[in-house]
Amino acid sequence: MTSSQSGQLHNTEIGKLKSYLINVVTREMEASPVPVEQRRQALTKQLQQAYQSTRLQLPTVLREQIFRDVLDELLGYGPIQTLLDDPEITEVMVNGAHNVYIERKGKLERTSVQFEDDTQVLRVIDRIVTPLGRRVDADTPTVDARLPDGSRVNAVIPPVAIDGPTITIRKFTKGRLKIEQLIDLGSITRNMADFVRACVVSRLNIVISGGTGSGKTTLLNVLSEYIPNDERIVTIEDAAELQLQQDHVVRMETKPPNSEGRNAVTIRDLVRNSLRMRPDRIVVGEVRGGEALDMLQAMNTGHDGSLTTIHANSPRDSISRMETLCLMAGMDLPVRVIREQIASAVDLVVQQSRLRDGSRKVTSITEVAGMEGDTVVMTDIFRFEQTGVSSDNKVLGELKPTGIRPLFYPRLEISGFKLGPEVFGANLSEILGSRRR
Repeated sequence: MTSSQSGQLHNTEIGKLKSYLINVVTREMEASPVPVEQRRQALTKQLQQAYQSTRLQLPTVLREQIFRDVLDELLGYGPIQTLLDDPEITEVMVNGAHNVYIERKGKLERTSVQFEDDTQVLRVIDRIVTPLGRRVDADTPTVDARLPDGSRVNAVIPPVAIDGPTITIRKFTKGRLKIEQLIDLGSITRNMADFVRACVVSRLNIVISGGTGSGKTTLLNVLSEYIPNDERIVTIEDAAELQLQQDHVVRMETKPPNSEGRNAVTIRDLVRNSLRMRPDRIVVGEVRGGEALDMLQAMNTGHDGSLTTIHANSPRDSISRMETLCLMAGMDLPVRVIREQIASAVDLVVQQSRLRDGSRKVTSITEVAGMEGDTVVMTDIFRFEQTGVSSDNKVLGELKPTGIRPLFYPRLEISGFKLGPEVFGANLSEILGSRRR
C-alpha cells in the first residue's frame, strides 16, 4: 500500500468516525433536549462519552480536531466555520464541495478546506436560510440570506450551479467600523469626514456609489452614525445588514415569493409603504430596480436626509444607472424628466472604490449641482489622485479637495456647521481674491 493510499484510507476512517459521533450525539440530544445556551457544553460532554465508547486511542491533536469538526457541523456551518471565525477573512466563497476560497486583505486565496460532498454543502445552506423563512430548491435555486451577525449570504444550487452548490458569504466585522478607523486606514481624510458628517446632519440626500465588494454597505453603516438619535429611521434591505445604533429604527426586509410564485414583497413595495410610516429618514440598502423612481420621489417630497447605495463605477455612471433603473419602473417617462428628478433629489454622490492592491477608499465626493440643458451638472468636492504604484504593488496617491465649495454650503451653515476654507482646499489669498472679483 502506497503512502497516498494509506492517507486516503486514514481520511476515510476519520470521516466514518465523524459520522458515527454525529449520529450518536444527535440521537442523545433529541432524546434529552437542553437549553440553547447550554448546548455546546452538553454536546462536548456527550461527544467525549461517544468517543470513549469506540475505545480508540487517537493522538490528542487529532482527537481535538475531530471534536471541533463535529461541533462545527452540529452547531455551526461545517468546515467553513473556522473561516467565518477568522477576523482577517472578509469573504468566504464555496465553489462546490472541494473548492473553497477566501478574501484576505483584498486578495483571493484558495484554502485547504473541503466539504465531504455536495450534500454537506446543501445542509449548510439549509441551516442558513431556514431560520429566515426562506427556501432553496430546484424550483428556486438561488437565495439571498444573512447570518445572525449580519454577514451577507448568497447561495446557488443545481441545476443553475453546474459544478455543485455555491455559497458566497461577505462577512461583517465583529466590531463596527468607526469613522476614525477609516481615517487611520487612509480610506477617507479628516476633512472629508467632517464634510460628510455635516451633510448627513444637515439632511442632504446622499447616494453611495461603488462596485461589488468596494465597501458601500460598510460606508453606509459608518455614515448612519451621524443621523441624530431623535429621528425616526426606516431601513429597507433585501437581506438585513445595516447595524444602526439609534433608538428609533424600523427595519424592513424583502420577502421572496412562496412556492406558487406569489406574495413576494419587493424593495419597491417597502419604499412605497415606508412613506406611510412617518419616517424622518429612509435608508435603502441598495437600489437595483424600479424602486429607484420611488426613492427619488420620496426625496423630492419632503423626506430629506435619505441614504442609499447603488452599483456604479463613477459618480457620472451612478446618475446614468439611476436613469436606467427608473425606466425599469414601467413608467413611460421622458429621460429629461427622470434627469430632472435625479438632479432635484440627489445632493451628493460618494464614490467608494476597491483599488488594484485590494485597499478600499472614498475616491470622490461629488455634488449634484442641477441641470444645464439636458445634462446633470456634477462637481467634485474631493477627489483621489493616484500618483503611481510602489515596489510592493501598493497604490500611491492622495485624497484632497478640489478647492470648490459646494452650492449647498448655505444649508450646512444653517444647520450650524462653519467649515473653514482649509476643508475645501482654498487658502486665504484665494478667498480674498474671489471676494474682490
